[in-house]
Amino acid sequence: MRVLVVDAANVIGSVPDGWWADRPGAAQRLHAGLVAASLPHDRVVLVLEGRARDGVPAGTDQRVETVHAPASGDDEIVAQVEAWAGHDVTIASADRGLLARIPDADPLGPRTLRQQLGV
Repeated sequence: MRVLVVDAANVIGSVPDGWWADRPGAAQRLHAGLVAASLPHDRVVLVLEGRARDGVPAGTDQRVETVHAPASGDDEIVAQVEAWAGHDVTIASADRGLLARIPDADPLGPRTLRQQLGV
């Protein structure tokens, strides 16, 4: 199974499009893009933290599972990657510190993902 774990804060923050004025709306747009996209992954895990959690309820919509980080988004992303151990896991993030914590996951740049989504 191919799994994409999305560091929403990093992907949303990768483009200065005014996301800081409406974090829930930015999370909602990212979620909608992930649901609509034809990505080469069987499962997408979208990790939201802070105010962005207000934009999308936790749960599953088609193949996209939205997870609300109870505290640190990075810690939740690591937990999600560990939960999918044994599968082909890709992490959408450019956060070097986070990527160093999960060396077995293949990195995907946030802008590359945004281009694939058209957002």
